[in-house]
Amino acid sequence: MTDIHAFLDAVGRWAAGGPGAPAGELAVRLGLRTAVLLEGPSDLEAVEALAARRGRDLAAEGVCVVPMGGAMSVGRYAGLLGPPGLGLRLRGLCDEGERRFYDRGLERARAPREGFFVCVADLEDELIRALGPDRVEEIIEAEGDLRAWQTFLRQPAQHGRPRRQQLRRFLGTKKGRKIRYGRLLVEALDPGQAPAPLDDLLASL
Repeated sequence: MTDIHAFLDAVGRWAAGGPGAPAGELAVRLGLRTAVLLEGPSDLEAVEALAARRGRDLAAEGVCVVPMGGAMSVGRYAGLLGPPGLGLRLRGLCDEGERRFYDRGLERARAPREGFFVCVADLEDELIRALGPDRVEEIIEAEGDLRAWQTFLRQPAQHGRPRRQQLRRFLGTKKGRKIRYGRLLVEALDPGQAPAPLDDLLASL
């Protein structure tokens, strides 16, 4: 049975300069209608976790969630998956600091800006603000990362920084940590506590 992972693999090869026909054929077989463009795998984990919490199967709804490997790839992916390419409706998240890449990339791809939701700083910062630093530290302790967190706080560069900024930086200091916590922080949210950009993205699908 064809699954969404085969489509994502085909899109990745297409974006790297390979043929587009396999992705197009899979899109038709899967009944895809919407592509969600995300900067990386931590955003993917968060989006999929919130969808699962709300009882939604995005692939079954014709939605593919695509981690692009960075904001500067948005023009390429929008061109492949959006109006000039497969004709899918485009949605996505972007960081405030990367907004200019999205604006230029979507313009080049002749894709509408509507449906792309902006995170202040980034999605991790949105989740930390939604949960509060104390709750995030509880999750860090529960995950066995308390000693690493305490060592991190003793670094001179962290002295005097707001706790929210320290937490955001900590999540990005070890490979794979931001990806893992992308899902964990979403799973810790109370109903109705999801940050607005993430909540609005899910509501738009």
